[in-house]
Amino acid sequence: MDISIGIANSPRELSFETEQPAAEVEAIVTKALESGAKFFTLKDSKGRLFVVPTETFTYMEIGSEMSRKVGFVA
Repeated sequence: MDISIGIANSPRELSFETEQPAAEVEAIVTKALESGAKFFTLKDSKGRLFVVPTETFTYMEIGSEMSRKVGFVA
């Protein structure tokens, strides 16, 4: 699934694909924001780790877990 994260004072958003379910990603971010943590971490489908500071976190867009259809539809 695709994840896009907005960071304050940054001209570009952070975008990547992850294997984590949407509910798990939402729980990680919610827990970090509610607990007052300094950052939260997410891992992409290639194994890279993204550390996002909660102080400058502005928004998150979580894409659909459905895979895209390929080919022609009659």
